[in-house]
Amino acid sequence: MSAVLLIEDDDRIRLSLAMALEDEGYQTHAVPTAEEGLEMQRRQPADAVLVDLMLPGMDGFECIRQLRRTDDVPIIVVSARDDTHDIVAGLEAGADDYVVKPVAVKELAARLRALRRRGRSASATPAVTVLTFGDLEIRPEAGEVRLHGEPVAVTRTEFRLLCELAEHPGQVLSRQQLLSRVWEYEIGDERLVDVHVGRLRHKIEDSAGKPRHLVTVRGLGYKLQP
Repeated sequence: MSAVLLIEDDDRIRLSLAMALEDEGYQTHAVPTAEEGLEMQRRQPADAVLVDLMLPGMDGFECIRQLRRTDDVPIIVVSARDDTHDIVAGLEAGADDYVVKPVAVKELAARLRALRRRGRSASATPAVTVLTFGDLEIRPEAGEVRLHGEPVAVTRTEFRLLCELAEHPGQVLSRQQLLSRVWEYEIGDERLVDVHVGRLRHKIEDSAGKPRHLVTVRGLGYKLQP
């Protein structure tokens, strides 16, 4: 059984969503504030975290940022805020995915299962010692990324995205292909890909505005330059 931490201040939503997730087979810890959620994750780490953006005290954006400083746990934003700015801001803070309220529990459970599979399969990447792209090194079996010989901290989703591109050097992969292979979504929001590519560029490029490794091919998608 997987454990899920739910951070949601609305009592009715928190209770109903926690009960629905437990019906889906998840052990759920539900708290109303970001501060309690961070403490809960420190004391009793969950396998995935669901975070509302509008929380009393510390908001969801800052909660995600603080989680990301020490934890690569999969994070899904669950929020009624559905405009592009808030969605992108949540993803840029460090979330792996988002779901807009009202929540379809079956869809949320499917996304949680996909996150769990992705975590388990990270070590199942073909065993290649080092994938080298100039000064960028990717070690799939070790779960490591290095730039100029120094380790780069990436999330699980960022690592899977980078490995997927690295396994097809110089080949353009469309956003839909990446959604299918990395997020395991046949239909999904392409902003997930764009935001994660942007975050990766800030980590693996000397200049995110002039990328040498992770390149956009206008109208087609992205590729990793060999």
